Amino acid sequence: MLVTKISELPGHQNPIFTIEPSQKAGIIFTAGNDKGVVEWSLARMEFIKVMFPVRTSVYALHCVPGKPLMAVGERSGEIGIFDFLEQKIIARLQHHQLPVFDLKSAPEKDELLAASEDGTVSVWSLSDFKLVYRFPVAADTVRVIAVAPTTNLVAFGCKDSMISVYNLLDYTLVCRLPGHTLPVTSLQFSPDERYLLSGSRDAQLKIWNVAGMNLHESIPAHLFTIYDIKFHPTLPFFATASRDKSIKLWSAEDFKLRRTISREKGYDIHRLSINKIAWDPARGYLVSVGDDKLVMTWEIDPEE
Repeated sequence: MLVTKISELPGHQNPIFTIEPSQKAGIIFTAGNDKGVVEWSLARMEFIKVMFPVRTSVYALHCVPGKPLMAVGERSGEIGIFDFLEQKIIARLQHHQLPVFDLKSAPEKDELLAASEDGTVSVWSLSDFKLVYRFPVAADTVRVIAVAPTTNLVAFGCKDSMISVYNLLDYTLVCRLPGHTLPVTSLQFSPDERYLLSGSRDAQLKIWNVAGMNLHESIPAHLFTIYDIKFHPTLPFFATASRDKSIKLWSAEDFKLRRTISREKGYDIHRLSINKIAWDPARGYLVSVGDDKLVMTWEIDPEE
Protein backbone atom coordinates (compact mmCIF):
# COMPACT_ATOMS: atom_id res chain seq x y z
CA MET A 1 0.00 0.00 0.00
CA LEU A 2 1.13 3.53 -0.77
CA VAL A 3 0.13 6.03 1.93
CA THR A 4 0.35 9.78 1.30
CA LYS A 5 -0.48 12.51 3.78
CA ILE A 6 -2.77 15.00 2.03
CA SER A 7 -3.38 17.61 4.72
CA GLU A 8 -2.94 18.62 8.34
CA LEU A 9 -5.67 20.92 9.58
CA PRO A 10 -5.27 22.93 12.80
CA GLY A 11 -8.07 24.83 14.48
CA HIS A 12 -9.15 22.93 17.56
CA GLN A 13 -7.84 24.36 20.82
CA ASN A 14 -8.09 21.10 22.76
CA PRO A 15 -7.97 17.32 22.12
CA ILE A 16 -10.37 15.98 19.47
CA PHE A 17 -12.35 12.95 20.60
CA THR A 18 -14.57 12.14 17.63
CA ILE A 19 -15.04 12.55 13.87
CA GLU A 20 -18.03 11.83 11.64
CA PRO A 21 -18.58 12.08 7.86
CA SER A 22 -21.58 14.14 6.82
CA GLN A 23 -24.42 12.77 4.72
CA LYS A 24 -23.15 15.39 2.22
CA ALA A 25 -20.09 14.20 0.29
CA GLY A 26 -16.79 15.85 1.12
CA ILE A 27 -17.83 17.22 4.51
CA ILE A 28 -16.73 15.97 7.93
CA PHE A 29 -17.45 17.04 11.49
CA THR A 30 -15.14 16.92 14.50
CA ALA A 31 -15.60 17.62 18.20
CA GLY A 32 -13.90 17.07 21.52
CA ASN A 33 -12.85 19.10 24.52
CA ASP A 34 -13.71 22.36 22.74
CA LYS A 35 -16.76 24.60 22.85
CA GLY A 36 -18.32 23.59 19.54
CA VAL A 37 -18.76 21.06 16.74
CA VAL A 38 -16.58 21.95 13.73
CA GLU A 39 -17.33 21.49 10.01
CA TRP A 40 -14.50 20.86 7.52
CA SER A 41 -14.29 20.61 3.72
CA LEU A 42 -12.32 17.66 2.35
CA ALA A 43 -12.71 19.06 -1.17
CA ARG A 44 -10.81 22.23 -0.24
CA MET A 45 -9.02 20.80 2.82
CA GLU A 46 -10.07 23.70 5.01
CA PHE A 47 -12.08 24.79 8.02
CA ILE A 48 -15.63 25.85 7.17
CA LYS A 49 -17.21 26.91 10.47
CA VAL A 50 -18.15 26.06 14.00
CA MET A 51 -21.56 24.49 13.50
CA PHE A 52 -22.96 25.18 16.95
CA PRO A 53 -21.76 25.55 20.55
CA VAL A 54 -21.83 22.72 23.09
CA ARG A 55 -22.08 22.89 26.84
CA THR A 56 -19.58 20.15 27.72
CA SER A 57 -17.01 17.96 25.97
CA VAL A 58 -18.34 15.89 23.04
CA TYR A 59 -17.50 12.16 22.95
CA ALA A 60 -19.78 11.04 20.11
CA LEU A 61 -21.15 12.36 16.81
CA HIS A 62 -23.56 10.45 14.59
CA CYS A 63 -25.04 11.62 11.28
CA VAL A 64 -28.27 9.69 10.78
CA PRO A 65 -28.45 7.95 7.37
CA GLY A 66 -31.36 9.15 5.26
CA LYS A 67 -32.20 12.05 7.57
CA PRO A 68 -30.81 15.61 7.81
CA LEU A 69 -29.89 15.03 11.44
CA MET A 70 -26.76 14.79 13.56
CA ALA A 71 -26.79 13.48 17.13
CA VAL A 72 -24.22 14.82 19.59
CA GLY A 73 -23.33 12.95 22.78
CA GLU A 74 -21.86 15.06 25.57
CA ARG A 75 -19.97 14.47 28.79
CA SER A 76 -22.98 15.83 30.69
CA GLY A 77 -25.11 12.91 29.42
CA GLU A 78 -27.20 15.15 27.18
CA ILE A 79 -27.77 14.26 23.52
CA GLY A 80 -28.31 17.17 21.15
CA ILE A 81 -30.14 16.70 17.83
CA PHE A 82 -28.98 19.13 15.13
CA ASP A 83 -31.17 19.64 12.05
CA PHE A 84 -29.14 20.54 8.93
CA LEU A 85 -32.19 22.02 7.19
CA GLU A 86 -33.09 24.30 10.07
CA GLN A 87 -29.40 24.77 10.99
CA LYS A 88 -30.07 24.51 14.71
CA ILE A 89 -30.46 22.13 17.63
CA ILE A 90 -34.09 21.00 17.51
CA ALA A 91 -34.10 18.65 20.51
CA ARG A 92 -32.09 17.96 23.65
CA LEU A 93 -32.50 14.41 24.90
CA GLN A 94 -32.01 14.37 28.64
CA HIS A 95 -31.94 11.04 30.38
CA HIS A 96 -28.37 9.99 31.20
CA GLN A 97 -26.66 11.70 34.13
CA LEU A 98 -23.23 10.45 33.09
CA PRO A 99 -21.31 10.83 29.78
CA VAL A 100 -22.65 9.45 26.51
CA PHE A 101 -19.75 7.70 24.76
CA ASP A 102 -21.31 6.42 21.54
CA LEU A 103 -24.35 6.92 19.31
CA LYS A 104 -25.66 4.73 16.50
CA SER A 105 -28.97 4.46 14.66
CA ALA A 106 -31.18 1.55 13.66
CA PRO A 107 -32.54 2.94 10.36
CA GLU A 108 -35.20 0.28 9.82
CA LYS A 109 -36.65 1.04 13.24
CA ASP A 110 -36.13 4.80 13.05
CA GLU A 111 -34.35 4.70 16.40
CA LEU A 112 -31.22 6.18 17.94
CA LEU A 113 -29.13 4.20 20.45
CA ALA A 114 -26.95 5.85 23.08
CA ALA A 115 -24.29 4.17 25.24
CA SER A 116 -23.44 5.73 28.58
CA GLU A 117 -21.01 5.59 31.46
CA ASP A 118 -23.98 4.64 33.65
CA GLY A 119 -23.90 1.12 32.16
CA THR A 120 -27.17 1.46 30.24
CA VAL A 121 -28.25 1.97 26.65
CA SER A 122 -31.12 4.31 25.84
CA VAL A 123 -33.24 4.01 22.70
CA TRP A 124 -34.88 7.12 21.22
CA SER A 125 -37.45 7.64 18.50
CA LEU A 126 -36.01 9.61 15.56
CA SER A 127 -39.55 10.78 14.74
CA ASP A 128 -40.51 12.56 17.94
CA PHE A 129 -37.25 12.21 19.96
CA LYS A 130 -38.95 10.53 22.88
CA LEU A 131 -37.37 7.81 25.00
CA VAL A 132 -38.58 4.45 23.71
CA TYR A 133 -36.64 2.04 25.87
CA ARG A 134 -33.76 1.78 28.32
CA PHE A 135 -31.92 -1.35 29.35
CA PRO A 136 -28.88 -2.19 31.49
CA VAL A 137 -25.92 -3.72 29.65
CA ALA A 138 -23.10 -3.59 32.20
CA ALA A 139 -22.41 -2.65 35.80
CA ASP A 140 -20.15 0.12 34.52
CA THR A 141 -19.47 2.04 31.30
CA VAL A 142 -20.85 1.00 27.91
CA ARG A 143 -18.17 2.49 25.69
CA VAL A 144 -18.97 1.61 22.08
CA ILE A 145 -21.79 0.36 19.80
CA ALA A 146 -21.75 -1.60 16.53
CA VAL A 147 -24.88 -2.28 14.49
CA ALA A 148 -25.44 -5.10 11.97
CA PRO A 149 -28.80 -4.24 10.35
CA THR A 150 -28.98 -7.21 7.97
CA THR A 151 -28.52 -9.82 10.71
CA ASN A 152 -30.48 -7.71 13.23
CA LEU A 153 -27.69 -7.58 15.79
CA VAL A 154 -26.24 -4.81 17.90
CA ALA A 155 -23.06 -5.22 19.94
CA PHE A 156 -21.88 -3.20 22.92
CA GLY A 157 -18.29 -2.97 24.14
CA CYS A 158 -17.98 -2.42 27.88
CA LYS A 159 -15.51 -1.32 30.52
CA ASP A 160 -15.72 -4.75 32.19
CA SER A 161 -13.91 -6.20 29.09
CA MET A 162 -17.06 -7.92 27.83
CA ILE A 163 -18.84 -7.61 24.49
CA SER A 164 -22.61 -7.95 24.84
CA VAL A 165 -24.57 -8.84 21.70
CA TYR A 166 -28.30 -8.10 21.54
CA ASN A 167 -31.13 -8.66 19.09
CA LEU A 168 -31.71 -5.36 17.30
CA LEU A 169 -35.44 -6.02 16.91
CA ASP A 170 -36.42 -6.41 20.55
CA TYR A 171 -33.15 -5.71 22.45
CA THR A 172 -32.99 -9.12 24.05
CA LEU A 173 -29.59 -10.50 24.98
CA VAL A 174 -28.10 -12.95 22.46
CA CYS A 175 -24.74 -13.65 24.12
CA ARG A 176 -21.75 -12.20 25.91
CA LEU A 177 -18.28 -12.59 24.43
CA PRO A 178 -15.40 -12.81 26.92
CA GLY A 179 -11.83 -12.65 25.71
CA HIS A 180 -10.42 -9.20 26.27
CA THR A 181 -8.63 -8.58 29.55
CA LEU A 182 -9.24 -4.82 29.71
CA PRO A 183 -12.06 -2.45 28.65
CA VAL A 184 -13.40 -2.79 25.11
CA THR A 185 -12.86 0.52 23.32
CA SER A 186 -13.75 -0.18 19.66
CA LEU A 187 -16.21 -2.40 17.77
CA GLN A 188 -17.10 -2.83 14.11
CA PHE A 189 -19.02 -5.39 12.09
CA SER A 190 -17.50 -6.31 8.74
CA PRO A 191 -19.51 -5.00 5.76
CA ASP A 192 -20.83 -8.50 5.02
CA GLU A 193 -21.62 -8.94 8.75
CA ARG A 194 -19.76 -12.26 8.88
CA TYR A 195 -17.33 -10.93 11.47
CA LEU A 196 -17.36 -8.65 14.50
CA LEU A 197 -14.04 -6.92 15.18
CA SER A 198 -13.16 -5.62 18.63
CA GLY A 199 -10.30 -3.56 20.05
CA SER A 200 -9.43 -3.00 23.66
CA ARG A 201 -7.20 -1.28 26.14
CA ASP A 202 -5.30 -4.59 26.14
CA ALA A 203 -4.11 -3.64 22.58
CA GLN A 204 -5.56 -6.85 21.14
CA LEU A 205 -7.59 -6.94 17.94
CA LYS A 206 -10.09 -9.80 18.09
CA ILE A 207 -12.09 -11.17 15.17
CA TRP A 208 -15.31 -12.98 16.07
CA ASN A 209 -17.41 -15.24 13.85
CA VAL A 210 -20.93 -13.83 13.91
CA ALA A 211 -22.62 -17.08 12.87
CA GLY A 212 -21.24 -19.09 15.77
CA MET A 213 -20.45 -16.17 18.09
CA ASN A 214 -16.98 -17.61 18.66
CA LEU A 215 -13.45 -16.24 18.43
CA HIS A 216 -11.91 -16.55 14.95
CA GLU A 217 -8.55 -14.89 15.62
CA SER A 218 -6.75 -12.74 18.18
CA ILE A 219 -4.03 -10.36 17.00
CA PRO A 220 -1.58 -8.34 19.15
CA ALA A 221 -2.24 -5.37 16.89
CA HIS A 222 -0.93 -2.33 18.77
CA LEU A 223 1.21 -1.35 21.75
CA PHE A 224 -1.58 0.46 23.58
CA THR A 225 -5.37 0.96 23.45
CA ILE A 226 -7.14 0.45 20.10
CA TYR A 227 -9.53 3.39 19.97
CA ASP A 228 -11.15 2.83 16.59
CA ILE A 229 -11.75 0.28 13.80
CA LYS A 230 -13.16 1.36 10.43
CA PHE A 231 -13.67 -0.59 7.20
CA HIS A 232 -13.00 1.09 3.85
CA PRO A 233 -16.37 1.97 2.22
CA THR A 234 -15.74 -0.09 -0.94
CA LEU A 235 -12.39 -1.93 -0.82
CA PRO A 236 -11.49 -5.05 1.23
CA PHE A 237 -9.36 -3.54 3.96
CA PHE A 238 -9.80 -1.71 7.25
CA ALA A 239 -7.89 0.60 9.55
CA THR A 240 -7.22 0.61 13.28
CA ALA A 241 -6.16 3.64 15.33
CA SER A 242 -4.41 3.59 18.68
CA ARG A 243 -3.16 5.44 21.69
CA ASP A 244 0.30 4.30 20.53
CA LYS A 245 0.11 7.12 17.90
CA SER A 246 -0.16 4.78 14.92
CA ILE A 247 -2.71 3.76 12.31
CA LYS A 248 -2.55 0.26 10.87
CA LEU A 249 -4.11 -0.97 7.63
CA TRP A 250 -5.28 -4.58 7.42
CA SER A 251 -6.67 -6.93 4.80
CA ALA A 252 -10.37 -7.62 5.37
CA GLU A 253 -9.97 -11.00 3.66
CA ASP A 254 -7.21 -12.65 5.72
CA PHE A 255 -6.73 -10.04 8.49
CA LYS A 256 -3.03 -9.64 7.64
CA LEU A 257 -1.25 -6.36 8.31
CA ARG A 258 -0.71 -4.36 5.11
CA ARG A 259 0.83 -1.09 6.34
CA THR A 260 1.74 0.75 9.53
CA ILE A 261 1.47 4.54 9.55
CA SER A 262 3.71 5.75 12.38
CA ARG A 263 6.64 8.05 13.05
CA GLU A 264 8.87 5.01 13.38
CA LYS A 265 7.94 4.15 9.78
CA GLY A 266 8.76 7.66 8.56
CA TYR A 267 5.29 9.20 8.49
CA ASP A 268 4.49 12.68 9.80
CA ILE A 269 1.59 11.49 11.91
CA HIS A 270 0.01 12.55 15.20
CA ARG A 271 2.39 13.07 18.11
CA LEU A 272 -0.19 12.03 20.70
CA SER A 273 -3.01 9.49 20.97
CA ILE A 274 -5.13 8.92 17.84
CA ASN A 275 -8.69 8.87 19.12
CA LYS A 276 -10.86 8.34 16.03
CA ILE A 277 -10.68 7.74 12.28
CA ALA A 278 -13.19 7.98 9.44
CA TRP A 279 -13.28 7.20 5.73
CA ASP A 280 -14.47 9.83 3.28
CA PRO A 281 -16.86 7.87 1.01
CA ALA A 282 -16.44 10.30 -1.89
CA ARG A 283 -12.65 10.16 -2.26
CA GLY A 284 -11.63 7.21 -0.14
CA TYR A 285 -9.48 9.40 2.10
CA LEU A 286 -8.80 8.29 5.65
CA VAL A 287 -9.16 11.09 8.20
CA SER A 288 -7.69 10.91 11.71
CA VAL A 289 -8.02 13.04 14.84
CA GLY A 290 -6.28 12.96 18.19
CA ASP A 291 -5.06 14.54 21.38
CA ASP A 292 -2.67 16.80 19.43
CA LYS A 293 -5.71 18.86 18.26
CA LEU A 294 -5.04 18.12 14.57
CA VAL A 295 -7.18 16.72 11.76
CA MET A 296 -5.06 14.71 9.28
CA THR A 297 -6.08 13.35 5.89
CA TRP A 298 -4.43 10.35 4.22
CA GLU A 299 -4.65 8.98 0.70
CA ILE A 300 -4.39 5.20 0.54
CA ASP A 301 -3.45 3.40 -2.68
CA PRO A 302 -4.03 -0.32 -2.04
CA GLU A 303 -2.52 -1.41 -5.36
CA GLU A 304 0.97 -0.05 -4.73
